[in-house]
Formats: sequence, C-alpha cells, structure tokens
Amino acid sequence: MLSEPRSGRLAAWGNALLAGLVSPDDAVLAIVGEDAVHRVEGLPGEGAPVGLTLALGRLRALGVRGLRLALPAPGHPLGLSGPPEFNVRALEAREAVVCHGAAFGLVPEVFEAGPSGDVHVEVVWHCLAVREAPPADVPSLGEAERELAEALREATAALSRLDVAGSGPVAEAAIDAYRARAERGREVLAPGYPPRAVRVLELAQRVSLLVSLAQQRGEGGAVSASEMAARGEALRPVERTARRAQVAAYNSVGETWGVR
Repeated sequence: MLSEPRSGRLAAWGNALLAGLVSPDDAVLAIVGEDAVHRVEGLPGEGAPVGLTLALGRLRALGVRGLRLALPAPGHPLGLSGPPEFNVRALEAREAVVCHGAAFGLVPEVFEAGPSGDVHVEVVWHCLAVREAPPADVPSLGEAERELAEALREATAALSRLDVAGSGPVAEAAIDAYRARAERGREVLAPGYPPRAVRVLELAQRVSLLVSLAQQRGEGGAVSASEMAARGEALRPVERTARRAQVAAYNSVGETWGVR
C-alpha cells in the first residue's frame, strides 16, 4: 500500500478538523485529494448524499469526537468492532472509518469513469451503524514501531531467500516513487499528530512497498505458482504487521481517548 487509504485521509484530517486545528475547507481539500468529489450517504436526517463539509459538521453535532481507521483483510478484522453488517462492507472495501463518541462508521465506495490518464473519480461514503466496542487488534504506537523494525528485517530476508531481484526497472520505479512522495513534505498525516506517528507510518509504507514488490512476478524472481505461494506465505505476517502499524499511526491521537 504505497498511497494513503482514503479512510486514512478522512480519519487524519477529520480529527484535525474536530480538534480545531484546520478549517473545514482545508480538511475537505486534503481528504478529497486528487478525486473529483466525495459525498456521504445515510447520515441521520438526510434523505440524499451530502457533501463532506456538511457531513463532518453533522457528525460533530451528533456527538462524534474523533475518527479511527480500520484496514481489515480476510481473517483479520483490523480496527473493526462490529456489527457483522458493517464489518462485511468494510472488508469488501478493505478500509473504513469508525467514529468515536457516536456509533457510526463510514465505508467508501469508489466510482471511476473516463479513459486512462483522464479518470474521473467519485467517492460515496456510506454511513452505517457500528457497535461501540474496542477495535480489533490495534497496537499502540510504541508497539507498532517495535514490531515494524522486526518486520522490515523479515521482509528483507524473505526477499533475499525467495530470490526476488528487487533491482529491475519496475522495482526501481516503485522505490523512486516512494522516495519522491516522502520528500514532498511527507504530509501523510494532518496537523496534531506526533512526529513518532509520521515516522511509524512512513516505515509501515516502506515495509508494504517491499511486500508489494515481492508479490509481483518481477524480473529474475520466482514465477511458478508454487513459488508465488511460498512468497505469499512468507510475507503474510509482514504485511499484517505493516497494516497494523498504519492503523496505529492514523489512530494515535485516539490513544488519549482510551481507544485505538
């Protein structure tokens, strides 16, 4: 996962907005990013989808005091707390935002149209009821940082053991893109987040990059089905650790709420 999940941007900049650290316009601009428009449907009292500015204001009025990221995967409901209906939808999207202070959650649905190079992207956030309970399997920021150091060693060792070249043009382009993004000010988190959270998130993205490269059929690497399966088995725990760390970073402001 080399770019921010949309739910991560919504959680980070939504938290900054709720804390009074950014204006509604700045928050919405950061959340939408390169997409065309974001809307929220299913908000209590609204019969049709509404814009993000109105939606965030309405959520605050409903009692929302913070936003948490969830990055679930099959067999790993990371950051979710139920009910099953919400979890299923979040798992399909592989991401979600869970509100703190009011029992709501938001799951993005992405619509794309247009030719390659000129794709128009619209996002509809579905507002659903959630269970008020501790989120699943989210570590503290300190735990995530310690786990990541070991995960990075494991990923590097696995790449070497599985004979993944990592030096072909595809790999070099991916690494260059990662470095360029990191050098653009590294505003992967919004105002109000501690430097440690930025550091953990960047390391988690680096580990995810290595896993992504290893899962591709790159030049000079394993190409058979059995060898690809071996890669997946070796790197699955590493990918899981990287996802947990990303959630810990985005949710680090929530440690003061007693939840992550």
